[in-house]
Amino acid sequence: MRAHKLDHGIRPFDHSVGPADAPVVLVEYSDYACSDSARASAVVKVVLEELEDRVRFAFRNFPHTDVNADAGRAAEAAESVAAHGGEEAFWDMHDILFANQDALEPDDLLGYAEACGVDVGAVADDLASGAQRPRVRADFESGVRSGVNDTPAFFVNGVCYEDDWSDVDTFLAVLRETAASISRH
Repeated sequence: MRAHKLDHGIRPFDHSVGPADAPVVLVEYSDYACSDSARASAVVKVVLEELEDRVRFAFRNFPHTDVNADAGRAAEAAESVAAHGGEEAFWDMHDILFANQDALEPDDLLGYAEACGVDVGAVADDLASGAQRPRVRADFESGVRSGVNDTPAFFVNGVCYEDDWSDVDTFLAVLRETAASISRH
């Protein structure tokens, strides 16, 4: 793990799952248009299933809009779905976006919002007005302050994880050891 520290712990407005008192806090900065971020999403699902109540996971937006304009729109759409449908709808949208990275145009995003049970008109209004852009920007700026350059970027208990996250067994072993070391204290 590298010296970069997380700008701050889990914030009240972060999208997170897992118990607040979990010994492991895993924060990911991610981009809905990034294929590595999509693969990381699948890895995180395994981590959450395996570690259960020993991990709290938070997702933060880090769209590379300079590379792909769809990334910013997708992040804004996910935040709009969260604002109008709550956390469950956010996580549904999160999964849909990663499963459909090749279809992130505005009409696609509105269809996904509808599939999440959210008022499509409200999401369309948010996308047109940029209402969720400050929320996405706050995540992005937090990532920049924390030393994030690329996605996905993981922080384990506030410290940047630079090893191979795509090797699920190794990633799980590190997280289990972190949980065990916290439990011993």
